[in-house]
Amino acid sequence: MDAPREVRVGLIGYGFSGATFQAPLIATTPGLRLTRVCSSQGERVLRDFPGVAVVAAPAELIESGEVDLVVVATANASHAPLARQALLAGKHVVVEKPFTITLDEGAELIALAEERQLVLSVFHNRRWDSDFLTLRQAIESGLLGPVNTYEAHFDRYRPDVRGRWREQDLPGSGLLYDLGAHLIDQALVLFGNPDCVNCDMGVQRGAAGGSASDDYFHLTMRYGARRVILHAASLVLQAGPRFTVHGETGSFIKHGMDPQEAALIRGERPGAPSWGVEAEAQHARIGFVKGGLTVSGKAASLPGRYQDYYKGLFDAIVNGKNPPVTAREALAVIKIIHLALQSHAQQRTVTFE
Repeated sequence: MDAPREVRVGLIGYGFSGATFQAPLIATTPGLRLTRVCSSQGERVLRDFPGVAVVAAPAELIESGEVDLVVVATANASHAPLARQALLAGKHVVVEKPFTITLDEGAELIALAEERQLVLSVFHNRRWDSDFLTLRQAIESGLLGPVNTYEAHFDRYRPDVRGRWREQDLPGSGLLYDLGAHLIDQALVLFGNPDCVNCDMGVQRGAAGGSASDDYFHLTMRYGARRVILHAASLVLQAGPRFTVHGETGSFIKHGMDPQEAALIRGERPGAPSWGVEAEAQHARIGFVKGGLTVSGKAASLPGRYQDYYKGLFDAIVNGKNPPVTAREALAVIKIIHLALQSHAQQRTVTFE
């Protein structure tokens, strides 16, 4: 049997996402080889990856004969034009979440990728968080019964507004496009498209001329009698549960965040001892009724597996499998964001059509 061919990867952007997530995960995925990085931080790139070529312009990377897959890890407003340029050059493409700013941009990219028979995927890595994997298994195994209330929080304490584009008054900036994309994607994985959406959002760090973009949102998605509540804020010093989920036969309550991002920042990589393993103190409390018995205790978290994203992507490119996150799934996230913005602007519940 022939050995799987190598997929050569070019990374556009070496900011937080590119340096913390994309490059390390690419470098530790069998079959992928990081060959080019487009960045103004050439010294930093070469310090981290000495054998990689650093280029100054995205076009130089995209047109390179040493690149099969282009990873776009730049500001949100540049996702669509860079992805389009890469697809037109015959490259497979990964886009950092959120996929695009507008629905039309996303639909155009999907049509282009399908026309050219190229893989187009979006990096919704938090499908592989340890807590979400554990919760998903608890739901799909039937331990909780049909879910009636699902509440997910992504709260942080960041009182100082930084100069990053994410916190400025720019297209695609703000907490809803940032952390909201993660929470929405997780909810859609579990429950599919909602009946309707209601959202309140705002700027809470603006009392002294702070944020220029939203730093708080509270989004409710309705599925018949089920309520899915997604919440994120930037002024939460003592965070409550990450997940609070109640079903007809059980409940799941989980504090704390997946450890993989912190491990990547420390320089650890998938394959290291205890990769993705949460501390026991962060394990979820779970209770359920089974066979007339009421059972309660801790549910040990399944290990987080961010590495599965790029393993699945390699399989999609080389073996024709479905990408780990399809572009159509990612476009559904953008649709929910648009409905949330509409709901907030009009102060009403908006139907999902």
